[in-house]
Formats: sequence, C-alpha cells, structure tokens
Amino acid sequence: MTTLRIANVRPYGEDATDLYVEDGRLVEHLDDPDETLDGDGLVALPGLVDLHTHLREPGGEEAETVATGSAAAALGGYTAVFAMPNTNPTQDSPVVVEHVWHRGREVGLVDVHPVGAVTVGLGGERLAEMGMMAASPAGVRVFSDDGRCVNDPLVMRRALEYARSLDAVVAQHAEDHRLTVGAQAHEGPVAARLGLAGWPAAAEESIVARDAMLAAAAGARLHVCHLSTAGSVAVLRWARETLGAQVSAEVTPHHLLLTDTAAEDYDPVHKVNPPLRPEADTLALRRALAEGDVDCVATDHAPHAVEAKDCEWSNARPGMLGLQTALSVVGATMVEGGLLDWRGVARVCSEAPARIAGLPDHGRPIAPGEPANLTLVDPAARWTVRGAELASIADNTPYEGMELPVSVVHTMLRGRWTVRDGKVGQW
Repeated sequence: MTTLRIANVRPYGEDATDLYVEDGRLVEHLDDPDETLDGDGLVALPGLVDLHTHLREPGGEEAETVATGSAAAALGGYTAVFAMPNTNPTQDSPVVVEHVWHRGREVGLVDVHPVGAVTVGLGGERLAEMGMMAASPAGVRVFSDDGRCVNDPLVMRRALEYARSLDAVVAQHAEDHRLTVGAQAHEGPVAARLGLAGWPAAAEESIVARDAMLAAAAGARLHVCHLSTAGSVAVLRWARETLGAQVSAEVTPHHLLLTDTAAEDYDPVHKVNPPLRPEADTLALRRALAEGDVDCVATDHAPHAVEAKDCEWSNARPGMLGLQTALSVVGATMVEGGLLDWRGVARVCSEAPARIAGLPDHGRPIAPGEPANLTLVDPAARWTVRGAELASIADNTPYEGMELPVSVVHTMLRGRWTVRDGKVGQW
C-alpha cells in the first residue's frame, strides 16, 4: 500500500491542512510520500455510515446487488453500510448473513454489515437465530424486521432481552399494522383530497412509546428506524428523560426534505414507508436532528425494479433510492438551512451511526492514529439528479431533475481510494 499526502483539505470544513496516510491509517507526517493528491480546499469528513440500506441480494438482484449498491454507497461518501434483512431468502440465519458479508468483502468498496432478522422469515412469531448470527463471521450486532413491525409485544420483549445479552441493538420499524391496513399516504388533508387511504401518525408513535417502555424494562438498546413525526420526537424525549430508556433514532433524507404534498402528482416514486409527512413534521425532524433528539441520518435506500414502481399508486411498492443523494439532501436542509455545520454533519452521518452499531473503526476523528476512512466533498458544487445516471440498477429517485448542493469528489476506505474524482473503483 502506497503512502499518501492529501494536501490542502479542510477537516470538518475548518482550516486547511495536509493529511498523511500510511498502512491504512492517518499519521502525523510523511517526509517523502509515494503520492500527493491536491485536495483543493475540499471538506474532509470521516467516511459516512448508513444504518439502513436495502441491497436486495440475495433474491432481488433485478433491483440491486451488493456490487451496485456498494458502488452507489461509495459514490455517496459511505465507507460502511448495514444491509437490511428483507431479502429472499431472509437474512435470518448464519448462512444468509455470511453470504451477504462475504459478498461485501469480495466487492470491497464499502464495509457491508448484514442486519439479522429478529424473527424467522420476518413473520413476527418466532425469534430468529440471533445468537448464531452474532457468533458467525458476519458478527451481526443489529437486528431488525424492517419493512415489518415486530407487533407482538411479548416477541419484542424477548428480542430486546436476547439482544442485551449479545450487546446488540434491535432496530424497530415502528408501525402498528392494525392502524395502517390499506393506508397509502399520511392521514390528513392531502390524502383526503387525493382519495388515498390515510396512514395515521399514531401508528408510528404508539409503537415507539411501547417499545421504549419495553427497552427500559429490559435494560436493552432500541433503535427506531426512519422516525417521521413530531409526535415520535416527543415520545423519544419522554422515554429518555422519564424512563431512562436507551433508545436511538434515525431520520431519512426524504423525510427531511419532502412533504406529503409530493403525492399530488400520483407518481409512485413518492410512495414510501413510513409515508411523507406534512411540513410541520419535516421542520420538527430537522430541529430534532440538529438538537440531538434524533441521533442520525439513515438513507433507507430502497431500489425497486421498474414494474414495482411504474404502475398505479395503490399497487406500487414503497421505497426510494438514497445513497448517492443523502449527503446532498443533508447539505440542502441542514447546512444551507443553518442548522448544522460540517462537524454536525460528521456527527449525524458518521459518528452517531457508527456508535449505535458498535463499529470501532468508523466514525472516528480525523486525527493521527485513526483509520483512514474519509470522504472529501465539494460544498460549493451543484448537480442535477438523474436516476438513470446513478450507480444503482433501479432508478426510483424522488429527486429526479432536482438541483442539489454538495458533491462527493473522493472516498477512501482504510487508506485505499474507492472513489476518485467522482469515479468509483479501487486504487
């Protein structure tokens, strides 16, 4: 591995300096590096970490693979992603999680960490082989039935207790399915005007409250996936302050930027689970992320084949692409909005998700002795989103034709470039 000097970069958007890389780590200084890259004043951030990515492999390769999803992640500035378990077969056994983990290592563009299912087949009834998945080479430490809520409180309680013994976290898709039967959009004036069955905020908020109480009683860690309402933020705050619950939460880029009015065009690209919410919720989520009530940003990157989206709204699958646009959306909503500086972006896009998932070598400070997992971004750049030009097989981006700020120029994983000058590869 060559030694490297990265000249004239601005860690966390602050004063320009030179970074030095040797044997996959940042070092204090190198007198005669093998290579020098002019950083040209780019902002240096620790490599981003995504707690919520759908890579679709195995079983959904018509929409995404570990290879294409890894490429999208690297181009988006990510050095680690967590692959959700709703694959076919489900990631509910050591065999399947090891397959996904090995595929990630073979591709080598990002660290791919499989998320283990909480229940067998995501059925919500019997606990999956959590201990065996944790003991496997994949070392699973995040468990979720994402896409489906663990609705049975007894099953959820047992999962939390078991996860505590594994030093793992249970990531819950908070949705009381009894309240969302047939639901198509956020329950409110927009859905009523469009004739779409409403999805009440209480379907999410009631599960967040229930599970926070279960986690507090079990002394276990709970993570709330794609939190989407102001009420859920209030429940989080109550759970931490009143119960002392160990509960973290993520928000997606699309819930920071888009609102339920996007459904007015009936384009299923805007159909997502949980649904887009009114502006009041969007603004509350931005404040909660800035103030730390919501811990981190996670993409919920959900590619779909054409036939799953190019149909009428009611039959379309929910989900949106997110890996290559996430940092730009955070830049648009949080940085340009004056709610976060670049240190804050590092906190919510890298440091907090790495801490929640227990990744010791990601989300680390940009300092000598630390792993050289970096992304270098141009905060002044503007680019227009075109789904067909993204690395994913699918093209279901809700930002089609939208001009966004911030571009990822280079990404580095353990001292090796995975993206240079906006091109993905391995150098």
